[in-house]
Amino acid sequence: MKSALLGMLAIGSTGMACAQSSVTLFGVVDASISHYSSKSEDRNGATPASPLYVNQGSRTVSSTALANSAYNNSRLGFRGTEDLGGGLAAGFWLESPLTNDDGVTGLANFGRRSTVSLMGGFGEIRLGRDFAPTFWADTIYDPFGAVGVGANLISSASLFNTTGGAGGFGGNANYLRVSNSIGYFLPPSLGGFYGQFMYALHENRSYDPGTATPPGVNPLTGQVNPGTVASTRAGRYVGGRIGYASGPFDIALAYGSSTVGDDYFAGTTDSVKAANLGASYDFGPVKLFGELSRVSKTRDYAATPLLPLPDTDLTGWLIGATVPVGPGLIRASYARVKYDLNSVATATAPAVPDPKAGKLSLGYVHNLSKRTALYATLARISNKNGAALTVGGSAFISTSVFTPKTSTGYDFGIRHAF
Repeated sequence: MKSALLGMLAIGSTGMACAQSSVTLFGVVDASISHYSSKSEDRNGATPASPLYVNQGSRTVSSTALANSAYNNSRLGFRGTEDLGGGLAAGFWLESPLTNDDGVTGLANFGRRSTVSLMGGFGEIRLGRDFAPTFWADTIYDPFGAVGVGANLISSASLFNTTGGAGGFGGNANYLRVSNSIGYFLPPSLGGFYGQFMYALHENRSYDPGTATPPGVNPLTGQVNPGTVASTRAGRYVGGRIGYASGPFDIALAYGSSTVGDDYFAGTTDSVKAANLGASYDFGPVKLFGELSRVSKTRDYAATPLLPLPDTDLTGWLIGATVPVGPGLIRASYARVKYDLNSVATATAPAVPDPKAGKLSLGYVHNLSKRTALYATLARISNKNGAALTVGGSAFISTSVFTPKTSTGYDFGIRHAF
């Protein structure tokens, strides 16, 4: 009898625990037939120095692929909460990217998000890997959600360097997501105001004195030093976002600073600083979107040299709209970006013209249900002065002869969410 009573109590306590906590499996599987084409041109001609020069025309790199994540990013995740009583709750979120086109990536890591939280009337404290506050404007105020060939051009320019290569603008690895972060979110009871603040630890070693590291060579002078000093702050991120949403209106302002490198001997610290303002208004027949953005790569000096490295700035804007049509949605956007190289003319060479690009994106989504949709997107980028942004696929053929010009592409696909 006693054993039976203890068993009933155990079952009852288990049921109570289940009632106070929940775990959800969720995900998105998105597949598309996507085409990418990047065209470069020879913009040279005959000159007095080369009167017989023959223009070589254009060169195109193109490909067609069965891709993933052209409407929504494919993912698989687990999230859960537990009621701790007294208005407190604990939560976790583990989200993994999926490459369902080839099945190679799936639950290999939780690089999309991996956080644990404590929530209450004070708001939420969130620890782990999460979206950077400054990234939200690039996706929320973009009709294409910053994915697929139609993705926000500002986002593309921030993900890649000035010439279109990998590594992020200014070497910023913290543009999209930030690891080792401590985040705070305002409570949802502030009359429409919302916000988040984030600080990420760089987790690098520091030495006192700074030359206590293993022996090495000073990269500036070639002199052998008692020790070399590695970057001690690279990876640190500080940022925040504040906004207001009421009915059909939503607006938010964000700022973030990421330390991308420092040099003890040179006395320099390199940072990428981003600021953006985004807004949307839903009129019913049409929803409008807009964004202004500025990103700067800067170098701070302990002692300013005679020829300091010029800053590089990226400015951009986007306007867009979505129009509901029965069970479907028309999407459209136009964006422009410009790289300010702060180049200065000299006695022997003119100033380098600033690279810039514009992008037009058009698309349609047909919702078969709340979870399943068919979609089609077309996009075209026009590059000038050496900018080399693409809608996806391979990079441009870019040499001393050929200059990147246009990139076009399309996505036709299906998305299922669960």
